[in-house]
Amino acid sequence: MPPISPHDSAISVAMYDANPSTHASTSPQDASMPKSDTRSPTAHQIPYQQLSADEQHAQDLENTAAVQQAQEEIDIDSGLSDAGYETDSLGGSVTTSLASSVRDYAFENGRRYHRFREGAYNFPNDDSEQEREDMKHAMMVNLCQTLHFAPIGPNPQNVLDMGTGTGIWAIEMADQYPSANVLGVDLSPIQPEWVPPNVKFMVDDVESPWLKPENYFDYVHARHTVMAIKNWPKLMNNVYKHLKPGGWFELQEIHHYPHCHDDSMPPDHLVAQYWSLVISALANLGVNFNATLFLADMMREAGFVNVTTRIFHVPIGVWPKNKVLKLVGLYWRTILIDGLQPIAVGPFTRGLGWSKEQVEVYLIEVRKAYMEGWVHSHMPLHIICGQKPE
Repeated sequence: MPPISPHDSAISVAMYDANPSTHASTSPQDASMPKSDTRSPTAHQIPYQQLSADEQHAQDLENTAAVQQAQEEIDIDSGLSDAGYETDSLGGSVTTSLASSVRDYAFENGRRYHRFREGAYNFPNDDSEQEREDMKHAMMVNLCQTLHFAPIGPNPQNVLDMGTGTGIWAIEMADQYPSANVLGVDLSPIQPEWVPPNVKFMVDDVESPWLKPENYFDYVHARHTVMAIKNWPKLMNNVYKHLKPGGWFELQEIHHYPHCHDDSMPPDHLVAQYWSLVISALANLGVNFNATLFLADMMREAGFVNVTTRIFHVPIGVWPKNKVLKLVGLYWRTILIDGLQPIAVGPFTRGLGWSKEQVEVYLIEVRKAYMEGWVHSHMPLHIICGQKPE
């Protein structure tokens, strides 16, 4: 691996907390609260530690049932009354000091995008999108009840989080595994300033040559990156080379297309139509949005062994009977509705040639379609783990 030159693209944005005790560790129950919880669907949820013993037992049963149902078939709430949910975006700014060339954001159609490797990622990185990313994290931890599934042992050393986004997964992994040095890599410098001492963030493109030596990482993780990666086989080979023998690679990717166990969503439903257009638009921009379905096979082709896939069904809306899945569905529908414009505006204008006005008019009806309580739709989440041979 060549040494870093003055022209190297990777710029460290690590900021260390001099007092690690100020950053409390987070359990899966705590993680149901996003960092800006005052306007979130769980703003009034009582923390797990404050529940009585009976209430904690009931919550544990709900959590266990949620994990089981999400991997099989979700029970429908027959007494559903879905009044809808409105969200607003939170403000806030990131104060991390960086080189001006990296901080030089691009603006298009009223949204902010990354300037570094401009166009590699087709979605915004502004404050409202960051809030949506943290809500995704809360949804995932509530659904899966864990940060990871790969059997990495109690004392991992070097952990890489590709496409770290706001860095929330990397921070919680660092809290959970004090032995680990966690590196979060992303195209956007949007991570917080105060982090655990064993976390470092770097601005870089994971599809470019890697700076760390081969056989370096114990565990490589990526989540919600299928919309960004253009050359998966190349990335798989990079991960393989830079993992230690016996190290693990884990992908947590949602196949962004609605499905129903009860056929309650017709094929021409506006939500299904919307995602078909997103898939076509991104295909025109060189991104295979259906890649989630092929990642396990690509992992095997790259040389990984012990490859497993676990599928969770992420409900869209509050139609599940299970309280945890009802919360997950509320989160996911909110994420999808809040994401309609940021998801569509770049791909539709760049990939389909639509005007911004055409996009906005179309999305009015799609928003309404998401609120139809008689549709019991979900999206499959693929948890794919593979190991580099010893």
